[in-house]
Amino acid sequence: MDGNGRWAKARGLPRIEGHRRGADSVKRALEAALKFGVNKVTLYAFSVENWNRPEEEVDGLMQLLDQFLKSQSKNLIKNKTRLRVIGQIAGLPEFVQNRIHDVEARTAGFDTCTLTLALNYGSRTEVVDAFKSIYVKAQREELDISKITYQDIADNLYTYDLPDPDLIIRTSGEIRLSNFLLLQSAYAEIFFTEVLWPDFSEVDFKSALEEYAKRERRYGKTGEQLQTYR
Repeated sequence: MDGNGRWAKARGLPRIEGHRRGADSVKRALEAALKFGVNKVTLYAFSVENWNRPEEEVDGLMQLLDQFLKSQSKNLIKNKTRLRVIGQIAGLPEFVQNRIHDVEARTAGFDTCTLTLALNYGSRTEVVDAFKSIYVKAQREELDISKITYQDIADNLYTYDLPDPDLIIRTSGEIRLSNFLLLQSAYAEIFFTEVLWPDFSEVDFKSALEEYAKRERRYGKTGEQLQTYR
């Protein structure tokens, strides 16, 4: 969800206003996902690198995050949407942690849709944490390290209970993944758009889905093989 700051700068507004408008886009995106039958949505909301931003901006983002979770909890419950948060949650302010735990607990039983927020998240950090977990399991003889497979690694990622992404949408014209779900996105289709996140609409969401539908997902096979299986 990139481009909040640039959106605000282009309008002579403070960066935090761009983030506020970005929060409105999150609401639109979630409504569009439900409308189009997308039942797993992951939003990259705050990276481990974002702590390097000005303190005032980080504090504002944490307040916005708390307000968003508070205001959206009723909609999540209404739409039977489960909230999942991935990342190093313990590194977030205590009031944000409390809000996360509250909303996660209140939506834990829902399975119509899952909204995952990546907070204090970085894919490289996730891999390090996964290997720490694997090491502990090996020490307890719960895992034979000599027979480790990728599935063992996947089972220790933050996303252990989520499917790998089919489609990743990157806004604002940036053409990179920026440390987001690097292992999980090995076979994901990637859609880049020039639209800044605060301007991202239902129409833009639909355009990304339509582009995704045109792509041939081969997973190492040939196009001819896929035609045979169809």
